Amino acid sequence: MTAGRAREPAAAGVRRIRRLGFGLLCGLVLLTVLGAPWTERLQAACFDAFQMMAPRPVQTLPVTVVAIDQKSLVALGQWPWPRTQLARLVDAIDRAGPAAIGVDVLMPEPDALSPERLLARTPDAGAAVERALRGLPSNDAVLGQALASARAVLAIAGTPEATGMTLRAAPVMVHAADGAGHALAVPRFAGALTSVDALDSRAAGWGLISVDPTRGGVRRIPLVASIGGTLVPTLSMELLRVATGAPALRLSTAGSRVLGISVGGLDLPTEHDGSVRPHYSRHRDDRFVSAVDVLEGRADPAMLEHQIVLIGPTAIGLDEGMVTPVGEHMAGIEIQAQLLENLLGGTLLQRPAWAPGVEALGLLLLGALLVAFAPRWKPVHAAALLAGCVALPAAAAWAAFRSQGLLLDAVTPGLSLLALFGVLLVLTLSESTRQRRALEATVQAQREQAARIAGELQAAQRIQNGTLPRPDLLQGERRIDLHAALTPAREVGGDLYDFFMLDADRLFVLVGDVAGKGLSASIFMAVSKALYKGSVLRAPRADIGELMRRANAEVSRDNGEMLFVTAFAAVLDLRHGTLAYCNAGHDNPWLLAPDGGAPERLTDGDGPPLCAVPDWDYQGARRQLQPGSWLWLVTDGVPEARDPKGQAYGAARAERVLRQACGGGAGARDVVQALHDDVRAFTGGAEPHDDVTILALRWRGPAGG
Repeated sequence: MTAGRAREPAAAGVRRIRRLGFGLLCGLVLLTVLGAPWTERLQAACFDAFQMMAPRPVQTLPVTVVAIDQKSLVALGQWPWPRTQLARLVDAIDRAGPAAIGVDVLMPEPDALSPERLLARTPDAGAAVERALRGLPSNDAVLGQALASARAVLAIAGTPEATGMTLRAAPVMVHAADGAGHALAVPRFAGALTSVDALDSRAAGWGLISVDPTRGGVRRIPLVASIGGTLVPTLSMELLRVATGAPALRLSTAGSRVLGISVGGLDLPTEHDGSVRPHYSRHRDDRFVSAVDVLEGRADPAMLEHQIVLIGPTAIGLDEGMVTPVGEHMAGIEIQAQLLENLLGGTLLQRPAWAPGVEALGLLLLGALLVAFAPRWKPVHAAALLAGCVALPAAAAWAAFRSQGLLLDAVTPGLSLLALFGVLLVLTLSESTRQRRALEATVQAQREQAARIAGELQAAQRIQNGTLPRPDLLQGERRIDLHAALTPAREVGGDLYDFFMLDADRLFVLVGDVAGKGLSASIFMAVSKALYKGSVLRAPRADIGELMRRANAEVSRDNGEMLFVTAFAAVLDLRHGTLAYCNAGHDNPWLLAPDGGAPERLTDGDGPPLCAVPDWDYQGARRQLQPGSWLWLVTDGVPEARDPKGQAYGAARAERVLRQACGGGAGARDVVQALHDDVRAFTGGAEPHDDVTILALRWRGPAGG
């Protein structure tokens, strides 16, 4: 498989992963826009984390909580107190000149400790006691008088069912942007739990204290709600109305959505259901003053003067408190105080209507980066990209929170990107596994094909070796010592050699080399050898030049591939030592006389390679050998052999090795083996450059020896 073809399935796999990844990304973006339930949980966790890391700094405390705390219960008795005690507390606060007083205590039944109630429960108390009790005003009347003297706001609790109790509420003027009336998306209650009429009718205002803890914590607080179809402000808004002297509240709407609420000079934007998100501070003790300290004159008057004062229980068992985003449990009265501080200080947190769209767009862009690059990048680079994509929305959301008080969700996009990356990783691993299996199948098929080819080549090698003369062909001929060896560069090669007796006294020797190597060269070698041998056997008495001319004609016929063959052919007369030879473009052989002189290269009797020049008139040459003379023939695979550095073996080294090997009575086999071993040692395991053929022939003489 070529590199280009290998890349094609990989690219197709990446495109498939990207399509699946983009489909998942679109689904995650849609969930982000629509606000699935699990995204609400993640958002709440994200916004709580922001508030825990950066709670609201407190500059001023415009609200004071007069706490009915454990200290007050110990000093004044268990709860509920007689309402005359509450009246004393309201009077004491009112004397300090507060802006408004909010009573976060529900009193739906008459005071059980009121004189008339005591008289009803003790009919046999005696005339004197009866007269004394009848002469006392009711506790509810005393508290009602205190409430009427002060600018006090009583609490209302919404109920899921109608209660039949009288509902009083300050007017809420609705200003619809489109001029049409719509059912507003505010919290709705069927009924209300109010204080007894003796108290409720004397108050300056009435405010709802019901909240809906979201996932166990108070994160959003409504500023207005509907009770039986009547719009009622919450306690904080009613306190602001009473403190500013405003006759009514104004609600701005668009369709069913609430845009904001106004009171006095305050314009407060809200979410679509009229809720706001307080930015909580940590619990502060200086926000509180004990009720008993106020009653006994130990409280600092500055904590009450011009302040909005809230009266409510904080003692253990009276108010267990609720979880806030800063991770602290706070009494309901403290949550009301924190809400008022946010309203007056303009520190409310905002969750803009465009926030889900921005979050979805950020998720889409960052997710598209992951889909585009993660399947192609290395895992470490893809993980770094993921870290950057997750960190970017987190940093942007944190900056928006700190600088503008905006709540942008960083957790949902971050977890969505993690989920997307996980799916991309799984798909990438799956695709890698699929491609690996496909590659393994391809490799296995190639191995099987290579095994078949290797088997065929081995068969071709056996066939090629079978065409060479047997080593024992001249075993009984004592007048000569001859040995040859052929080592192909591949499984089969293009070198050839042959030797056989033309008659009882003449030996024919042939060494050749087909241009090229490998299977094509081996096939042409076999054909050339067969044609050459056929030409010789048809005219065994012909001149050596004539034999070469005939072979040239035979081999050139039907040579469509235009291959050529170098060949050296010789006929040795074993009786007289006459050597007739012809060289068709082959390496010149060496002739070594028995006297030990320098070897001679036979350079005559030559012509072009077979098939190179049609009808070439080859002319042979003759040489008279002496008994003991050596003839060495090699193909160009010997001098052109290369070592690992690319250096050539060379003819001079071959000549030196052959000359040394011929000393000491060595045989032709020893000479061939010596040269073969030296060539192999020289190449040092490098890939063979060409086929190597070596033939050594020694004429012992007419009688042998």
